[in-house]
Amino acid sequence: MSNTPPAASTASSSKSKAAGTSQAPEKRKSLFQKELQHMMYGFGDEQNPLPESVALVEDIVVEYVTDLTHKAQEIGSKRGRLLVDDFLYLIRKDLPKLNRCRELLAMQEELKQARKAFDVDEDLKQNLAND
Repeated sequence: MSNTPPAASTASSSKSKAAGTSQAPEKRKSLFQKELQHMMYGFGDEQNPLPESVALVEDIVVEYVTDLTHKAQEIGSKRGRLLVDDFLYLIRKDLPKLNRCRELLAMQEELKQARKAFDVDEDLKQNLAND
């Protein structure tokens, strides 16, 4: 028999599944280390949190995003394509998260419109300068 408790072996296998690879979590390249360090500091952690803490938070985030994406793909596959609305549907019961997503999507649209208006203004200025 192994001296490893069953919970520890289960946790390591779920981390590998969450990463979407068969590699051990320690071998996986850290994707969001700097961003998570800044976020953790913003939420009250040390300015330079322990690497193990950052790795744990990253594992949790990657697992959550992976699971959410797989669920959204299942919903989207029924219609043949994945839409932003599939993600909004999945988080519909988490109102703070849903409201923040809607706010960010609205800001994205505003930025898109502002860039478009700026590009049109630049085109007009160039055309007037060429005349």
